[in-house]
Amino acid sequence: MLRSIPILLLLVLSPAIASAATLVATVRDARGTAVADAVVYAVPDRPTSLAKKTAVMDQRNRAFVPHVLPVQTGTSVLFPNSDDIHHQVYSFSPAKTFQLPLYKGTPANPVVFDRAGVATLGCNIHDHMSAYIVVVDTPHFDKTARDGRVTLSNLVPGRYTVRVWYPEMRNEPAAVPIALSSDERGEVVFTAR
Repeated sequence: MLRSIPILLLLVLSPAIASAATLVATVRDARGTAVADAVVYAVPDRPTSLAKKTAVMDQRNRAFVPHVLPVQTGTSVLFPNSDDIHHQVYSFSPAKTFQLPLYKGTPANPVVFDRAGVATLGCNIHDHMSAYIVVVDTPHFDKTARDGRVTLSNLVPGRYTVRVWYPEMRNEPAAVPIALSSDERGEVVFTAR
């Protein structure tokens, strides 16, 4: 009886996996150059629940790592300081305003990002330190690679609005509506104006 459980689970999960859609996005700047670390996100027409996830924005060698961190609304972000010096992290952005007092190590409480938008981070001690936390209202997101491409897999068939954000963007490219059916591979291209 126990041997049949894994097979039964595989049979139950197989149709869901087989019917998933995939979205491939490419992001280019106004000169046609590939944009790395652009956040691409697909917002489904049907509402999704808030995340109960944790992410990490580290500080190493007097820099935030990663420089761009995408998270879903409701994510708790930890801010460890891996440097051997003190940092004081802050954001005055409408998406999330907070300040972590001067510290080394890891603060006891993470910061919960409960509103969509971009939180620009800084350090009161080291002016050159900056980073971005991009908070999106969807579990379907990722960053582009050096070639400006990203693949969002395992999307439920349906209608989505696809958007992009990256730090050097002057004008936000238009959102792209797309409908994906089972096993479909959709493609979108964003070119900054």
